Amino acid sequence: MSELEGVLAVYKPAGFTSHDVVAKTRRILGMKRIGHAGTLDPQVTGVLPLCLGRATRVVEYIQELPKEYIATLRLGMSSDTEDLTGTVTETADDIRVTEDEVRRTLDSFRGIISQTPPMYSAVKVGGKRLYELAREGKTVERKSREVEIYEIEMLEMVWNGRFPDITFRVLCSKGTYIRTLCVDIGQALSLPGVMVKLERTMSAGIRADRCLTLEEIGERMANGSLQEFLIPADEAIHHLPAHKVADEKKAAALQGQRLAARFVAPEVLVDGPIRLYDLQGSFLGIYKREETGSIAPVKVFAQG
Repeated sequence: MSELEGVLAVYKPAGFTSHDVVAKTRRILGMKRIGHAGTLDPQVTGVLPLCLGRATRVVEYIQELPKEYIATLRLGMSSDTEDLTGTVTETADDIRVTEDEVRRTLDSFRGIISQTPPMYSAVKVGGKRLYELAREGKTVERKSREVEIYEIEMLEMVWNGRFPDITFRVLCSKGTYIRTLCVDIGQALSLPGVMVKLERTMSAGIRADRCLTLEEIGERMANGSLQEFLIPADEAIHHLPAHKVADEKKAAALQGQRLAARFVAPEVLVDGPIRLYDLQGSFLGIYKREETGSIAPVKVFAQG
């Protein structure tokens, strides 16, 4: 049996790290070459794309795509981890907030915003991950970063005792901390805030309804139907422009040689990566236009 290849959309359960999911999938599939595209915290559920075999070479391009989440924020409470896994650090009494106020506040976060990574995160400072420093009781200065909120909308507001729980959907850029977004929304409403639940509903253009559970992966592996479920590597990077190379230069392209622009159609006008195919539609790899105008290989997918 040939090695599986493509992007496997997994629905990550709560209680698993992203690395746990990779390790379990390696055991189920009996293969080592698996990488995930975008870490999820253990308590977070949802879409976790796994790249199998040669598809691991497109992880960096998949990770750049927007992600969608459904989050629940509790107003009137905060914790040291910005979610319910931490220690409660503040609560508020006599909370008065309306649905209209919450909607207007959510709307104000649309666009490019600045975030400071939480102490309980995987960002490295001085060679150590922030969560390692946080566990040692240390707090260090973190550089803020710009992220983009493309869409944000309130789905529901319900009162949990004296605290309002706000469920909202957000479509955002890579690197957005939803826990921190929850805290910042609370601050904008002059209230402490904490994330109580998070589901990633879309990543790399893949929605939750296209995912398999770990149990379903095992079943499909057993009956031999898993390969047909996999998303081909080139389809997973569909956001990159597609071009074709003339037949007489196909071999040169697969050998990693630079190509004169006249052999590639349509004309390559972008400076970023492109997908290159032969005239029959077979994917040859990722290429890029150089300053000289020639088309150079970035990652070649030699055909078996």
